[in-house]
Order: sequence, then structure tokens, then C-alpha cells
Amino acid sequence: MSFAPLFDFMARGGPALWVIGALSVLTLALFLWRLIGLAQVGVWRRPQSETWLDQWRAGGAVPVAPGRTPLDRVTRSAMMALLTPEFSPETAEKETTRIAKAELAALRHGLRPLELIAAIAPLVGLLGTVLGMIGAFQALQESGSGADPSVLAGGIWEALLTTAAGMAVAIPASALASWIEGLAEREQARMEDAATRVFTAAAARPVQRQAAQ
Repeated sequence: MSFAPLFDFMARGGPALWVIGALSVLTLALFLWRLIGLAQVGVWRRPQSETWLDQWRAGGAVPVAPGRTPLDRVTRSAMMALLTPEFSPETAEKETTRIAKAELAALRHGLRPLELIAAIAPLVGLLGTVLGMIGAFQALQESGSGADPSVLAGGIWEALLTTAAGMAVAIPASALASWIEGLAEREQARMEDAATRVFTAAAARPVQRQAAQ
């Protein structure tokens, strides 16, 4: 397999196209890395929190298993915090919030680089286009009155390659960043709902909580 056509295409766009090519490889690497990371934290697994909440409302004990999803871990942490003798209800709520923030940070890991790529890739492409246009008009000026319009058209065509390439990289990077943020926002809403239900159920049975202390 020959890479000569690819290298020729990249050379036409100049240094800016090489930078955009590196950004595209980085975007793909980040995409695969985040897929693996999200699978490891269990974002696509079926949560057990609903079963745990039903048991909690019925006066059941805290589940022994740590949980398979971020929602499970936050739900169990809220229960554990409420049953910790050293924690007041306010302190238990703060501890639950701390753990939830850590889970959300793990979900949003790698989001900043994707947002940066989505922001700078079009700018790099635009810079390459401007530099290419400058070169094309310089060539037109040097050719004088006998300038060939096809030379100018070819220079403009090559200059516009970087703008198209920059947008082609920025769009998937922006979509991936939005997708990860959407997952994090969904999990955040579910965590807040589960934690509220845990604390509400505990407030409805204060005697059992005092006995646990």
C-alpha cells in the first residue's frame, strides 16, 4: 500500500494541513480512550439503585456490593454517609456531593482536549487558507501581465483545502464533546434524584437512623 498520494495531498495544504492531520489522529485517539474509560466506569451497565432504594425505604440495610455504575456508587455512598455516626445529615449530604462530583469528573475526563480541538481546528484551517491565498497572489504578482488564471485558481483551491480539513476535524470533535457532556448531565440528574430519595426516606424514619448510630 502506497502512502504517496496521501503525502502529496498533505503537502499541497502546507504546514497547516499537517497540524490538522495531527489533530484528527488525536481526536480519534481521544474517542477510543473515552469509550474504554466510560465502559470501565460502567456508564452503560444496568444500575441496581432502584432495587436498593426500594429496600432502603422499607428499612433495609445498605447493600454490600459497591455498585456497577456511577449512579449505584453515589446511591450507596449516600446511604453509608447517613448511617455513619460521626456524620450529621448536613455532613452526610456534603460527603455524598463530594463523591458525586468525583464520579462526574471521571465521566467528563478528556472533555477539555476535545473542546480545544473543536475550537482551534477551524482556526488552523483558516490560517492555512490565508497563508495559501497570500502565496497565490504573490505568484500572480510575479507573473505580471502574462499571468495564467489557472495558476491562481489552483493556488486558491489548494489554500481552501485547509479550511475544509479544519471543519472536518472540528465537527466530530465538537459532536463527541457534546455527547460526553450529555452523558454526564444525564448521570448528574439521576444522581441528584437518587440522593434526594435516600435523604427523604431517611428523614421519614429518624428512629431507625438513630438506632443505626
